Amino acid sequence: MRSEQLNDYGEVFKLNYLAFGNRDDESKLIESIRLSDGFIPELSLVAEENDQIVGHALFSKAEIVDQEHCHEVIVLGPIAVLPSNQKTGIGGKLIQEGLKRCEALGYEFVFLIGHPTYYPKFGFKPARNCGFEIKQFDVPDDVFMVFELTEGKIKITIKGELKYPKSFL
Repeated sequence: MRSEQLNDYGEVFKLNYLAFGNRDDESKLIESIRLSDGFIPELSLVAEENDQIVGHALFSKAEIVDQEHCHEVIVLGPIAVLPSNQKTGIGGKLIQEGLKRCEALGYEFVFLIGHPTYYPKFGFKPARNCGFEIKQFDVPDDVFMVFELTEGKIKITIKGELKYPKSFL
């Protein structure tokens, strides 16, 4: 696992294109996030095998907004593994490394919209049950999830609406 470098961009584009069924939506999203204020270079992670990038995960900034305050948080996505390397644990290792780096940088929460049976294995739980909302995207409760980087903070710190930055819209 390492941080993505500038010379990885083309390979990461191709990886996401292949992983998402030969469509470029996620690859273009990554390009948009890289150009935004929400991009944190050390949170764009790649996994390599035999000098080839086989996985990529992007953690970037978003906000939780309540009536009076904005709180900076992290969102995970996209995350991709080459089809030939899927179901080998690469995605999980990328998630775990990213969560560790987010915590080291002082973030409290990581949010995502994702598969309801995959992400709970890593400690993600339904975000609406924890007092968070999302209105930008119409998603079921079980796919809007949060990971609490510092145990016990959800109930005593922030609640509100997750706002993805413009790069996601």
